[in-house]
Amino acid sequence: MSYDPELAAIRFGCGLSPGIPAPSSAEQMLSQLQGPDLAAQHFPIADAAAGLAAVQGFRQMRKAARRSQGTPEGEQSQEAFRRYRRRHLRQRDHWFRQLLLRQITTQDGLRERLTLFWADHFTAQGKGQAMRPLGYGYVESAIRPHITGRFEDLLIAAVTSPLMLHYLDQTRSRGGQSPASRRQGGRGGLNENLAREVLELHTLGVNGPYSQADVRQLAELFTGLSYRVKSGFVFRKALAEPGAEQVLGQSYGGDTAGLKPVLQGLRDLARHPATADHIAWKLAVHFTRDAPDPALVADLAATYRNSGGHLGALYERLLTHPLAWEPGLQNVKPPFDFIASSCRALALTPEALAGLSGKRIRQSFLAPLKLMGQNWQAPSGPDGWDEADEAWITPQGLSARMRWSMSAPSRLLDSLPDPETFARQSLGARADAQVRFVASAAETRAEAIGLVLCAPGFQRR
Repeated sequence: MSYDPELAAIRFGCGLSPGIPAPSSAEQMLSQLQGPDLAAQHFPIADAAAGLAAVQGFRQMRKAARRSQGTPEGEQSQEAFRRYRRRHLRQRDHWFRQLLLRQITTQDGLRERLTLFWADHFTAQGKGQAMRPLGYGYVESAIRPHITGRFEDLLIAAVTSPLMLHYLDQTRSRGGQSPASRRQGGRGGLNENLAREVLELHTLGVNGPYSQADVRQLAELFTGLSYRVKSGFVFRKALAEPGAEQVLGQSYGGDTAGLKPVLQGLRDLARHPATADHIAWKLAVHFTRDAPDPALVADLAATYRNSGGHLGALYERLLTHPLAWEPGLQNVKPPFDFIASSCRALALTPEALAGLSGKRIRQSFLAPLKLMGQNWQAPSGPDGWDEADEAWITPQGLSARMRWSMSAPSRLLDSLPDPETFARQSLGARADAQVRFVASAAETRAEAIGLVLCAPGFQRR
């Protein structure tokens, strides 16, 4: 199949919008991807360093509140901490609004889709109230700046980010012969979480050519990776296992522990042929269908290997491959993508969203997302959100989508668009006769808009 602007906006972007033209060519999409990140400039989100600074403030105020218990100043200190904690946690509402506005207004939809894809591939989340809001800054610092470069650089940025090290308990890991373990009589121990997820999820894949011995050796190589709230990532030699480790037959490190062998190990994993196959398959599943054409996966994997894991080359091959342009819409939109593309189709303005309180953001978006099966930034495990359509096509999920479709547009807009016009603008050529009839025959405008959003042509991409 040849290039289709409407399909490009739906399958590889954030959906159609009445006020934003669909991309005219694959070349335009790739050029925008290499250009300035305008959406991030227009709707900024705090980076990881700012998030850690907020965590430091949280901990300091919590400590002061605990210390002052039972003193005359205690109640004031407690109340000050409660106010700070509420502000700290509610920052997530603001960052969600910014993220949603990027999806609604961007002309560079491929960048937004790829950012979500890689953020899910490298899933990490904060545990506990202090760390919970850090997910947004993690994506801003470790994921978004690296989505057009080499995969090995993206891998290193994600694996060494404070949030990933926190999420997978890497800071608790220490080598059995490390200075810290020897000094403390062997207390503490090796944690394999990060090593296992790097091999199983991030690089080689669950069926990749590695053994439990490779997991343990990589875990020993990773000892020393840590962070401090005040300064971010650090390599702590006192926790590192001395000597060389053997991972997939390659030797890393020596008598003196250091960061350089760790980074080389990550680069070698990124360049492994099995990583090429794994990344190619995941990308094809995400942008085409649950069971992608083997020829497409093979071509993407070959491009990955031939380019040394250059992601830009991988995207170019995807966007110019005939098998990526099958006209039938296959993949069900995950809940966030569905809500974001709905708001984009409705041409929801920044001003309209700016007027919503944090409570309204939670009621209108975050709570419905959870009912649809996507508790935002809190997937059940490090494997992230399920790509399979059946994960989203459930009785509860479909019911929640329908309820949101029927009620949210009226709450978010002062006046709803003409239903027949909305059907054409939101679906383009995929607004078939049945959808057009529903749009014209519904009893109310709100019902008509809701039925268009519930149509299979809008629910899939």
